Amino acid sequence: MSTRGADFLYKWISEHMPEGPTDDPGRLVTDMADQVLRAAAVEGIPIQEIDEEIGSVYEAIIHAVEHRDGGLAD
Repeated sequence: MSTRGADFLYKWISEHMPEGPTDDPGRLVTDMADQVLRAAAVEGIPIQEIDEEIGSVYEAIIHAVEHRDGGLAD
């Protein structure tokens, strides 16, 4: 199995994750998921390919948000 979808997703997240805490992590995750899925489509990577490799795009983004340097706002 190719890792193209997962590689694309993780690279995109690392390049687009905002710095600092966020007041609305749910909105951040939703917005980022919409954006990455559009970017993947432009690159010719179907969501099914990403899902097969990593599971849920939303869960991957949630994990990244929870573990970034800025963390979540209190």
